[in-house]
Amino acid sequence: IVEYSGQTRGWFYTLHVLSTALFDRPAFKTAVSHGIVLGSDGQKMSKSLRNYPDVNEVFDRDGSDAMRWFLLSSPILRGGTMSVTEQGIREGVRQVLLPMWNTYYFFTLYANASKYTAKFDLESPDVLDRYLVAKTRDLVLGVEVDLNAFDTFGAAARLRDFADILTNWYVRRSRARFWDGNHHAFDTLYSVLEVFTRVAAPLLPLISEEVFQGLTGLRSVHLTDWPDHEALHQADRLVEAMDQVRAVSSVANGLRKVNGLRVRLPLQNLTVVTKNADALHEFVDIIAEELNVKSVNLVELSLDSTTEFGVIKRLTVNSRVLGPRVGNQVQQVIAASKSGDWTQSGKTVACGGVELIEGEYEIDLVADLTDSTQSKNLIGILPSGGFVLLDQTVTPELEAEGIARDVIRAVQQARKDADFDVSDRIKSVITSVPEVLEAIETHLELVKAETLTLELETVLGDVEGEGTTVGEDLPIGIVVTKL
Repeated sequence: IVEYSGQTRGWFYTLHVLSTALFDRPAFKTAVSHGIVLGSDGQKMSKSLRNYPDVNEVFDRDGSDAMRWFLLSSPILRGGTMSVTEQGIREGVRQVLLPMWNTYYFFTLYANASKYTAKFDLESPDVLDRYLVAKTRDLVLGVEVDLNAFDTFGAAARLRDFADILTNWYVRRSRARFWDGNHHAFDTLYSVLEVFTRVAAPLLPLISEEVFQGLTGLRSVHLTDWPDHEALHQADRLVEAMDQVRAVSSVANGLRKVNGLRVRLPLQNLTVVTKNADALHEFVDIIAEELNVKSVNLVELSLDSTTEFGVIKRLTVNSRVLGPRVGNQVQQVIAASKSGDWTQSGKTVACGGVELIEGEYEIDLVADLTDSTQSKNLIGILPSGGFVLLDQTVTPELEAEGIARDVIRAVQQARKDADFDVSDRIKSVITSVPEVLEAIETHLELVKAETLTLELETVLGDVEGEGTTVGEDLPIGIVVTKL
């Protein structure tokens, strides 16, 4: 991209070139000029201190796309501070470059295994496909607006969020469909990747080119037109509902992680208390599968009925708004709100003997820790203001199924280590303790189906070598052979 005559000069010159050659706009260059460039030690970048990564090593290790992304997604483009660190550069690789490439690799792997040639088609009736197309529409429109305003920081944020949805939601939730050779899934992912590369090309020119050419066989992504967002279906209600499903999944999975409930351990019930709960009925199966729970209850959020779920209302006083009106009484009101000395009637709140009006306070929902610590339910607050309750009771039956699912993961890893093809049928020999072998016997057909095992042999005994563990640190040894 740039010829360098010195490392420090190289970094500044790269930023100068990107801010002038790409965006010849005074306001843009002013923001860059007022930003601060810091070295990896937090001090101002200095040639004498050499407190910055070697530019040539960055190119050799991470590539020019990684450095270009680091610069164009930096807050310095909005007049902020840029700390030039190896970790920051690699973070861009992790957030965007790898998701794009891994999704492309996933697509080609399963399309080739199914011997299916995908085509550009966005008419799938599947709910996940329709959601992804609608989010792609939002991406195209949003990035177009950002780049027209010379806001590469905002455009980069949109691409980063979309890459997360693409890999950590759509692909992960759709693996079974690709495994089954679903043509709608292949066509949708092919089409979305093609659009994604065209949108990302200005910020990630090289990897976008590689993926685009591999998908389409055309000469160059940089010789194509900008995507037309009007050609992509809009589905605002679907997007809103599915985004809420993702929020529920994120909060509930966070509860699992914090409380040591591994994701493959099935739990009995999840209760979701939220606004517009009826909109989530269509996605109950997705929520149950995503969170590995047997049942999902949806309850409409009501501030007057939350206490039955171990959740209480919290009043927060806006002292800046209230202070000018009540003067010295503001501290009295704040103390009363913290002690719970307040009542609500419609939009009017009386707190510590003072009546508050709308705008002088906020009411939200928080977990009642004094009750929830003794409850079987774990409580998590949703960004929308609702909450979830996850039943943490683990029965022997649930524990056995969880062990079986851990065994599936271990066998899949053994397949990968043996460099088997995704369609290879195998024989598995599993050595472990009685608890694990009993769980396998109970869920034998599940284990065999999920791992493409045609012959499964279990051996009671000590695990030789390194082995691995399932359940609560139960040892297991696995030997797989191709049939």
